[in-house]
Amino acid sequence: MDWQALGLTLRLATVTMGILLLIAIPFAAWIRLSGSRIRALAQAVAALPLVLPPTVLGYYLLVLLGNRTVPGRAIAALLGHPLAFSFAGLVVGSALYSMPFAIQPLVAGFSSVPEEMIDAARLLGAGPLRITTEILLPLAGRSLLTAGLLSFLHTVGEFGVVLMLGGDIPGATRTLSIVLFDQVQDFNQQAANQTSLALLAISLTALLVLYARPARAGAHD
Repeated sequence: MDWQALGLTLRLATVTMGILLLIAIPFAAWIRLSGSRIRALAQAVAALPLVLPPTVLGYYLLVLLGNRTVPGRAIAALLGHPLAFSFAGLVVGSALYSMPFAIQPLVAGFSSVPEEMIDAARLLGAGPLRITTEILLPLAGRSLLTAGLLSFLHTVGEFGVVLMLGGDIPGATRTLSIVLFDQVQDFNQQAANQTSLALLAISLTALLVLYARPARAGAHD
């Protein structure tokens, strides 16, 4: 087991999950509460990584964040190094690639909140922030958990974006999915099996947390 790659993978997934929840909660609330005509366009753009090949997304990010573009050079000057082939670059790529898995469950959860409750809150003078924190989030707690776990697991298992944007740098961008690819390329079946079991265990454990929650709630009721 490559423990360094395991630690980096879990750190990348945790950071990405936190960033995505900070983005997805206000975005999903805006989708639910706003009457803007650009909601459909915003949702389509946010869902694009679901159908876009990860290597395509990774390639465009590699070009955008490299030293040959104005944004890439500006970021490199600010940070002292380019985002490409760095952990920070992986976070950017992972957040974009896993964004639909954080946004869509929250949009579905917020949409299930009855319109009457939201209208009543507005009549009492509640603004979007208060409606989100006191009505939408408490009533869509399972959707929040789903968004967090799915974005975490999707980041743990991603390969194409990581390979294109980060390469294979031990301790910096080498995640478990890259390790597994290298082990298969080297015909190291025993090591590949251990890495695969680790990824399987992480995914199964997280999904058990998700699906056991309503069972515990039902037993408590």
